[in-house]
Amino acid sequence: MAWEFQTFNSDFILLGIFDHRSTHIFLFSRVLGVSAVAIMGNTLVILFLYLNAQLHTPMYFLLSQLSLTDLVLISTTIPKMAFNYLSGSKSITMADCATHIFFYASLTGCECFLLAVMAYDCDVATCHPLRYTSLMRLKICGLMTASSWVLGSTDGVIDAVVTFSFSCCGFWVIAHFFCDFPFLLVIQCNDTSIFEEVLFYCCIMMILFPVAIIIASYARVLLTVILMESGKGRHRAFATCSSHLMVVGTYYGAVLFMYMWPASNHSPAQDRMMSVFYTILTPTLNPLIYSFRNKEVACAFQVFRKGKTGE
Repeated sequence: MAWEFQTFNSDFILLGIFDHRSTHIFLFSRVLGVSAVAIMGNTLVILFLYLNAQLHTPMYFLLSQLSLTDLVLISTTIPKMAFNYLSGSKSITMADCATHIFFYASLTGCECFLLAVMAYDCDVATCHPLRYTSLMRLKICGLMTASSWVLGSTDGVIDAVVTFSFSCCGFWVIAHFFCDFPFLLVIQCNDTSIFEEVLFYCCIMMILFPVAIIIASYARVLLTVILMESGKGRHRAFATCSSHLMVVGTYYGAVLFMYMWPASNHSPAQDRMMSVFYTILTPTLNPLIYSFRNKEVACAFQVFRKGKTGE
């Protein structure tokens, strides 16, 4: 490793996305508000699904894992951004920066695979309802979930270790509001072309492979729904899977733009705005799309609330 001028006591400078103009102060307050909603929403989903035995099914177990990744993701990036903005400091230590990269890459990678597992769950529930309990039994569901976390964490370790195996040149300024490895590569002294090529193939496995599973699963679901004779069954299948597709579309649209689209085709400002989209807005939308508009969850919540009131 090339650590000649680098120690874990060294600091980077995070430029952030806001200054102290009135419009930016307003936007910053809105971001904090949305982040608070995301944290509360995902925390409530996790607690409610854990406490309500009626929803202890593979689908809602996967949903709780998705909420957990969103909760940790937003807790990884927003507190540091808020602290730097409010304190006037823009620095972040190398150790904190490496931690950012590890958690960020791990959680985004894990979420990619979780969304693929959720698409498979929807596929099995729609296309093979009579075999659902055997194909998606708790052991298999837990194994797929654990694999998502392991694959995501492996990607996080690789990204963090390789990023800091290079030497940084000149000013250690990161044009972002948190540490993300593509933004660190531009300030490296070494030739990073080989790493960028390896990174591209990693993105194929971490992003495009789950996307392929999702497309195949929903294609089967769509075909099955079209062939259904029961209008009620068709409506229920569409209601369940449409919410999944909304999340997949918002999340993968931003991720594909950031990591698979050529860097020459988008500016750092566009990258920062897109990062805001899938680190803040997507975790806020997930509980609303998956849970609060879900009739099964709404009914369970009503029963749960009445039970608590009756006590």
